[in-house]
Amino acid sequence: MEKSQNQNKLAPVCLFTYNRLSETQQTVEALKNNYLAPESELFIFSDGPKGYSGTKKVNEVRQYLKTISGFKSVTITESPTNKGLASSIISGVSDIIKKHGQVIVLEDDLITSKDFLSFMNSALNFYVNRKNVMSISGYSMHLPKLEKCNFDGFLALRPSSWGWATWDDRWESIDWTISDYHVYSRNINKIWSFSKGGMDLPVMLWKQMKGKVDSWAIRFCYNQYKQKKLTLYPAESKVQNIGFNENATHTKAKLKCRDNFTLTPKNKFSFDSNLILDRQIISQFRYHYSYRNKIISRIKNFVAHE
Repeated sequence: MEKSQNQNKLAPVCLFTYNRLSETQQTVEALKNNYLAPESELFIFSDGPKGYSGTKKVNEVRQYLKTISGFKSVTITESPTNKGLASSIISGVSDIIKKHGQVIVLEDDLITSKDFLSFMNSALNFYVNRKNVMSISGYSMHLPKLEKCNFDGFLALRPSSWGWATWDDRWESIDWTISDYHVYSRNINKIWSFSKGGMDLPVMLWKQMKGKVDSWAIRFCYNQYKQKKLTLYPAESKVQNIGFNENATHTKAKLKCRDNFTLTPKNKFSFDSNLILDRQIISQFRYHYSYRNKIISRIKNFVAHE
């Protein structure tokens, strides 16, 4: 076991916003409450409206963004056109990570714990030279095995888009075009292997390549799988997703995502230097993303809201 050390130079934080004022305000206020917020540089990317009718909501968000304080610095980039989330994240992260070597990324519907930035920076520092770790996740789900976890994090096969971090060398290794898709799609063993991170992954990749969705995240997932790399997750989630509502661009279902949120924030974390996957955790992790579990979760949430 090794103890992580705080870095003098903290990773910059990228926040991607669009047209949801309330969610953006909640996201920023939670982030501002982080222990390391006053020492962190915040880069905000505001995507443009899709048409004239959407200008008002985007402008409301932009007016609020100009009032943000509480960080070492705040830099706002306003896109005159609507890039879409995928293009916004790929271009924004690429620009910042090229200058800083590492980055922490949030979207405008994520509530973070007070120690979110502490955890992310500690993990970035600890795993920077462990090249088979592709990314750090701020979000984590409830898994029974985690109740007996000896460390503050565990390794998994798939990355998460709900608050994450990575380094320049990992980010720059990504093939966003998925140029080998024709080879992968004809190989049942590769498809099955990719699904070990969740049965939904092959379907999402198929939709991406068919133009049915435009997702940076599934392309990140596939590249991590292809490179046989891993993601570190916190044993207790540092992120809550509040974006599952009728105003969400990509997901409108109301799901419960708060079952593993950390209740005791801290500044020091213990990570395992042995990069070995726990079979029970991987099995439970895969079940979490199974269609069976999704159906059960939707039924439970439907009953809870009745």
